[in-house]
Amino acid sequence: MTLDTNNRPKLVDKKILLPFILITSLFALWGFANAVTDPMVQAFKKVLELSNSQAAWVQMAFYGGYFCMALPAALFVRKYSYKTGVLIGLALYALGALLFYPAAITEQFWFFCLGLYILTFGLAFLETTANPYIMAMGSRDTATQRLNLAQTFNPIGALGGLLVAQQFVLKRLQSDDIPDYASLDAAKKTLIKTSDLLVIRNPYVILGLVLIGVFILIAVNRMPQAKDNGQAPGLKSTFNTLRKNKKYILGVLAQVFYVGAQIMCWTYIYQYAEAIGISSTVAANYQFAAFIVFLVGRAIGTYLLRFVSSGKLLMYFAILAIISTLLAIYLHGAPGLYALVAISFFMSVMFPTIYGIALNGLNEEQSKIGAAGLVMAIVGGALMPKWQGMIIDLGGSGVNDTQIAGVSEVNFSFVLPLICFVYIAWYGRQVFRKYQTTNA
Repeated sequence: MTLDTNNRPKLVDKKILLPFILITSLFALWGFANAVTDPMVQAFKKVLELSNSQAAWVQMAFYGGYFCMALPAALFVRKYSYKTGVLIGLALYALGALLFYPAAITEQFWFFCLGLYILTFGLAFLETTANPYIMAMGSRDTATQRLNLAQTFNPIGALGGLLVAQQFVLKRLQSDDIPDYASLDAAKKTLIKTSDLLVIRNPYVILGLVLIGVFILIAVNRMPQAKDNGQAPGLKSTFNTLRKNKKYILGVLAQVFYVGAQIMCWTYIYQYAEAIGISSTVAANYQFAAFIVFLVGRAIGTYLLRFVSSGKLLMYFAILAIISTLLAIYLHGAPGLYALVAISFFMSVMFPTIYGIALNGLNEEQSKIGAAGLVMAIVGGALMPKWQGMIIDLGGSGVNDTQIAGVSEVNFSFVLPLICFVYIAWYGRQVFRKYQTTNA
């Protein structure tokens, strides 16, 4: 469907440009957290000698926090204000990051996971607040395009997080430089483990201090207030409306699949590279490339939304992601790795586009609660990487111990993102066929 662009309203009015910029900056902050955490799965696996499925507890803790806190955050923001929700989110984000300091002292894996869990309480507040707020900053006709614009800053933050992980963590891990690390005597191994855990700790502690500064910056600036003035519909009525909204319910499921696919493709790029003899440090370059093409894809997708309905664009990008995933599964060596990187281009528009489609047509109060369901859907990033790790562990703790359906276990494990993209393509098709008459 081609859209008439002659009379489209402005994306953002000049009167609210500063609040828009401040809230948009938050998208980079949680992008940084996502990117700096993904390589930690491989880092903890090496340092603490964990299996792939054990190391996946990093993602379980990180994305599980979203699931647990999203609805409480939405209820809080519904009663109070966007600004208060942002400040609480920044405070929890900073607290979780600073917990890496005592975690490194105790050298306990569960303590690091606890820090990540609390950190994502803060991210749940930020995402539950910022996404619907950005959509509300202008006409509903441009809401999805506006959200895609704000979400463009997410991969910029992600690039920063990956650079920090690559330059200040992965390159400095002694355990990654020693081929026979597992066979070292206990004393040498303890010294290396202590040193490496301090390396992992430092970026998070510095991040926590930066977040305190951002907290102060937001606190002293005047932001538009939006809170429940007692005239909003009751929660029961809101939940019933959302439950009966098929487009929204299917959108939440699409978001579960999308986040799961994204985290699998970004987390296990290291294991995919390991299977073809590429070190974690070099593999980080491929993840960096994935983030670059993700950023480019987000910019191109945002532009295309001026001319193509969001449902149709979602379907097209999902189909191309399916093709890229099949190539990543069945190609061997570097070509397969290139295909895995290419998936990021086609994933780029999925999160904000699904988000905008699912919330389109809801009033502001319904959107606040509806946003919680879409943020809770991030639990897909907790569950699916764990399942993928279990597939990779079928033949042993390595990544290329056995063959499944004619390919290595790590290649076959990407059948999980493949299934996710098939559903997303179907959802996009359903949306533009049944629901869209204008850009949503």
